[in-house]
Amino acid sequence: MSRLDAIVKAYDVRGTYPDQFDAEVAHALGVAFADVVDGDTVVVGRDMRPSGPELVAAFGDGLRRRGVDVIDLGLVSTDLLYFASGSLGLPGAVFTASHNPAGYNGAKFCRAGARPIGIESGLADIRDHAERVLAGEAVTEAQRPGSLSERSLLDGFVDHVLSFVDVAAIRPMRVVADTANGMGGLVVPAVFERLPMIELEVMFGELDGTFPNHPADPLQPANQRDLRARVTAGSFDLGLAFDGDADRVFMVDETGNGLSGSTTTAILAAAILRDHPGATVLHNLICSRSVPEAIAEHGGVAVRTRVGHSYIKQVMAETGAIFGGEHSAHYYFADNFRADSGLIASLVLIGEMSRSEQSLSSLRAPFERYAASGEINTEVDDQAAILEAVRARYASCPQDDLDGLTVDGGDWWFNLRASNTEPLLRLNLEAADRDACDDRVAEVLALITG
Repeated sequence: MSRLDAIVKAYDVRGTYPDQFDAEVAHALGVAFADVVDGDTVVVGRDMRPSGPELVAAFGDGLRRRGVDVIDLGLVSTDLLYFASGSLGLPGAVFTASHNPAGYNGAKFCRAGARPIGIESGLADIRDHAERVLAGEAVTEAQRPGSLSERSLLDGFVDHVLSFVDVAAIRPMRVVADTANGMGGLVVPAVFERLPMIELEVMFGELDGTFPNHPADPLQPANQRDLRARVTAGSFDLGLAFDGDADRVFMVDETGNGLSGSTTTAILAAAILRDHPGATVLHNLICSRSVPEAIAEHGGVAVRTRVGHSYIKQVMAETGAIFGGEHSAHYYFADNFRADSGLIASLVLIGEMSRSEQSLSSLRAPFERYAASGEINTEVDDQAAILEAVRARYASCPQDDLDGLTVDGGDWWFNLRASNTEPLLRLNLEAADRDACDDRVAEVLALITG
């Protein structure tokens, strides 16, 4: 395995600093990005991790050696970087390891207009070119080195986020946001200070890439524990749990109960379809069945996709979809350059709570129709062999291979996918009720582990 094979994933770069991902690697990626991605100027930003300044500087040096000008945005959330790329029409890179622990850093790349770069849409080429640079291939110096300038787009980003709601129609409410010492601590207050009818409290708002309070991964219920307790103790209407780079958000209702990404996707889809009747809405294949049902019930056209932002953004472009959601709490908006944004999702939800004059616990109820397993990861020796054994066991059921193996059992279904980076199989299963769900999970896990 080459040095970059270990850290270049399906959608981004992610590795431990400095043993896997250091300034030398960042510099090689800068050279490669300049040569693979068209553009004479690149916007670059970073999250709050201590290694960020060094890696951004090295990446920028690689770009500038190839004659590319660099606009350094400084500290940004990932959705702010996408806004910069989209609004300026420039390729971009944000140095972040998202929800990974403090010892990691990484990078997410996009083409001009925030168009995604994944392993099948340019990232493999960047990886291979950077590997040649690391191996000693001579870098042709540009006749004119690129320039370096600094710029802040925070105010413009706030204007953009607020454009997704009717600010005058938002009713007074109390909101608490756990930003987990991540980039939400920068962008969340900047948006909500423009909403005087909202009383905002921020938990763990200090930007600190060592994550002294809890990991910045709200997908794990343990990392929502502090927020849920604060919602109920403080009588808040809504809790928001952001991940480290603030492109994802999980919602917590006024009773302290969290919403799945599927439930939030269904609520947001219904709200957006009210203004865009007949529009196409995407959902990934591990979302609850309630999501396509809600889309159809509200006059939309549901399209099922693979898991992952680069795939969803591609299908959005192909279908003209107005919105897309993932069970992992990524929410994509056509008017946001087809990019995901935790903040925009939060504002659209607040707008829907205001319009309906309902509490979130009441608003969510019609969209929660089934019992789900959550994602269950099992370490295995031979992913392909087990997938085939499971396929054979359920040969009488309808199946598809859009992303892993999906089996439709009628009143229950499951998806089983191999991890791209670890010897794991990921199971997501849904059934009509909790007992049926638990029984079917035990059945499928017995096949996996047996």
